[in-house]
Amino acid sequence: MNILVTGGAGFIGSHIVDAYISLEHNVIIADNFSTGRKDFINPKAKVVTLDIRDNGLEQVFREHAIDVVNHHAAQIDLRKSVEDPIFDASVNILGGLNIYSLCAKHNVKKIIFASTGGAIYGEQFSFPADEDHPTNPCSPYGIAKLSNEKYLSYFSGQFGIATVVLRYTNVYGPRQNPRGEAGVVAIFTDKMLSGQQPVIYGDGLQTRDYVFVGDVARANVSALKYPHGGTFNICTAIETNVNDIYEGLRTELKSPLAAKHDVPKKGEQRRSVCSYQRAKEILKWSPQVSLQDGLRQTAAFFTEQHNKKAAS
Repeated sequence: MNILVTGGAGFIGSHIVDAYISLEHNVIIADNFSTGRKDFINPKAKVVTLDIRDNGLEQVFREHAIDVVNHHAAQIDLRKSVEDPIFDASVNILGGLNIYSLCAKHNVKKIIFASTGGAIYGEQFSFPADEDHPTNPCSPYGIAKLSNEKYLSYFSGQFGIATVVLRYTNVYGPRQNPRGEAGVVAIFTDKMLSGQQPVIYGDGLQTRDYVFVGDVARANVSALKYPHGGTFNICTAIETNVNDIYEGLRTELKSPLAAKHDVPKKGEQRRSVCSYQRAKEILKWSPQVSLQDGLRQTAAFFTEQHNKKAAS
C-alpha cells in the first residue's frame, strides 16, 4: 500500500514509518520539521517537506496515489495550547480538515488518527477510563483532538472512509523531543544527563498512564490491518505518578539530582489512566513493554545521544 504519514519525521511518527516499511509498504512522509528530525527518517521513505495546512499537500495525493493516511502531525504541547489556542486550532483542527478533505477528494481508503486519551476524558469519573467515558477536555489541545474525532466521524459517514482513532495516553521512549514542554520522561532524562536541575510542577503525585513508543507503533500496525473503523485507547491501564518516573530515571542514569518542585501548571488534570480492553479484543493489541524496561531503553538512547554530542 501507499501510506502517507504526516509528522513521519517526529517522535512517534518515525517509529510508525519504520514499522510500515518493515512490512514492505511504500511510505511517504509529510513533515514541516518544526520538531521532526532528518536523522529519524527511514532511508526507504519518500519525504516531502511541507506543513499540513499548505495547499501543496494535494500534490502529494496526486503523485503517490495514497491508499491510507496515518495522521500524526500536530501541535502537541498542551501548555502551549492554553497559551495560544488560536495557533493550536490552526494546526490541529484546520490542518486536520485539510487532510481529511483531500482524503475524500482522492478516494483514500483509510485514515488512522493519533488522538489522546487523558486530554479528551479530562478529570475522570472512573478508573481506568474506557472509550465510553464522558469526554470533557480541559485544554484547547484536548478540544482540538475531540473535534478531529467528530470530523472523522462525518467524513467516514459521508464518504465511506474507514477511520481508526487511536487515543494515546502518555507516550515515551527513544527519539522523544526533550526541548518542549511535553514529555516528562524525555525532559527529565535530558536535564539529568546535562547536569541541569529538572523541575516537577506541583507535588508530583499527579498520575499518568505511560505507554512505550514501540507498543504504540505496533498499535498502528494493528490499525492498518484492521479492515474497519473504530476508536481505541492505546495505553497500559497502570497509573504512575511523576515522582516515581523521576526516581526511576534517576536510578537508571545514576543521577545525583534530587527532585525539585515548583507551582503546578494550568490546564493539567490530576489523574489519568485508561483501559485497553477494546484494543485487546478487537485489534488484538496489548502493551508488551513494562515501564521499567521502557525507562531503561529510553535512558540508554538518550545516554548514547548525549555521548555522541559530547564527543563531536
